[in-house]
Amino acid sequence: MSQAQDDAVEADSTSHVEYDAVVVGAGFAGMYQLYRLRELGLTVKVFETGDGVGGTWYWNRYPGARVDSPSMQYSLSFSSEMEQEWGWSEDYSPQSDLEGYANHVADRFNLRDDIQFGTSVTAATYDEPSGRWIIHTDRGDWVSAKYFITAAGCLSATNVPNFKGIDTFEGQWYHTSRWPREGVDLTGKRVGIVGTGSTGIQAIPKLAEQADQLFVFQRTPNYSLPSNNKPMDPDFERDWKERYSEHRHNARVSPGGAEVIAYPEVSALSVSEEERNRVYEAAWNQGAFTMLQSFTDLMTNIDANDTAAEFVRNKIRATVKNQEVAELLAPKDYPIFTKRICVDTHYYETYNRDNVTLVDVKTNPIEEITPTGVTTSAGSYDVDVLVFATGFDAMTGPLFRMGIVGKGGLSLKEKWEAGPRTYLGISTVGFPNMFMITGPGSPSVLSNMTTSIEQHVDWITDTIKYLKEHDLQQIEAKADAEDAWVDHVNDVADMTLYKRANSWYIGANIPGKPRVFMPYVGGVGAYREKCDEVAAKDYEGFALSS
Repeated sequence: MSQAQDDAVEADSTSHVEYDAVVVGAGFAGMYQLYRLRELGLTVKVFETGDGVGGTWYWNRYPGARVDSPSMQYSLSFSSEMEQEWGWSEDYSPQSDLEGYANHVADRFNLRDDIQFGTSVTAATYDEPSGRWIIHTDRGDWVSAKYFITAAGCLSATNVPNFKGIDTFEGQWYHTSRWPREGVDLTGKRVGIVGTGSTGIQAIPKLAEQADQLFVFQRTPNYSLPSNNKPMDPDFERDWKERYSEHRHNARVSPGGAEVIAYPEVSALSVSEEERNRVYEAAWNQGAFTMLQSFTDLMTNIDANDTAAEFVRNKIRATVKNQEVAELLAPKDYPIFTKRICVDTHYYETYNRDNVTLVDVKTNPIEEITPTGVTTSAGSYDVDVLVFATGFDAMTGPLFRMGIVGKGGLSLKEKWEAGPRTYLGISTVGFPNMFMITGPGSPSVLSNMTTSIEQHVDWITDTIKYLKEHDLQQIEAKADAEDAWVDHVNDVADMTLYKRANSWYIGANIPGKPRVFMPYVGGVGAYREKCDEVAAKDYEGFALSS
């Protein structure tokens, strides 16, 4: 037993248990990874902070929470039987359906036996003499594993702004990602919500229906497109299921990990204004992300991008009756699609309600939270309930909170002090036998997550199988491969307009976080080809050892 293991025994009273693999998180990624590792005959322990499965769809129960990818595509494909037996109630499913689906997956494949709920990983240390990972939890567990796999999600580390006076507030306050399961009765209440990102845009219409008065504190407006959500058409569902394998293939080779309408590959600037607006109008009526595929240069040419941005701004102006409010809601200082594009149900129409007030906190910032409400530089607003729709410490936050330490005692947080560095978004130098599902440097949040999750889990599983078959004990990214991949991720991002926005993609929402564009914009299909090529060349860019 090594010194690290000796220290762990001395520090903890519980007995040490050895596993082949430890997985952190029991959302779709963690559950599917557990399923695949079981197929290899490995012993696996999954640690999950929540009391149930579902990840994002366990935690995010706020009013209006729903998926922004089509339901028929936002699902796991590994079981053709499950594809056929599960049905969705709406085109864009609500949180309750998605959590129900997650529970169905867990029950159908008897996954709960290997999941320990209500448990957070507090430390994960690579022990060099034994070549194993030593994992500690907040419940006093300490276990070791040959493989350490993070499936904690890109958006799971909650960000609550440190507003002055928040501890003095005498009402109730909630973060949207920790909404009580029993709900919150807002009848007759004065409610304030801080944040108008994707979550806020989903929650605000629902909160406005319940509250007596709703104050929306907006720092930065977001572009939002209508979902045009409706009950699932049985004929559409039947047709989709009959050709599921074809649809899945199309999604896997697509840029965004989802099958979309194929538009002609033309520039937005090469057609007349009348034709361009006709295309945009058709996309608007189709709903959701269709507009992004309208022309080929919307993410690379600022002039082309502005044609789409102005189309959406005009939609906002036509919807919101108060033109001063409409202009505050219409983004003008960053290109459309460079922040996470939002998908809504009657979001802009909500500002026509008499009980909704938009408060511009970019011009007049929030100064403090008082016992009775919110004070900005322009005035005070009395509220009974505060809702923070302020998002997450994205992508790196969930990993840092695990206290991961690699070779030589170097922590992941120290290594990534200037921003995340990975090879393929799966591995990072100095952390052998550690895999990240949808980590920084992979398509992840820029894609349909279930498509990217399955691709990563399958690749990781095939890698472990390869190691077993070749009697290899360790895999670690090489420094030159990591450097080249980081350069490639940056080069591809620099070809787009993404960096022109202060988004959570670059960590702009977290004070002090390095400004580095984290996801890979090269597309799901191209990324899959690269991963497959690496594996086919006996894991080019990795050091394998016995």
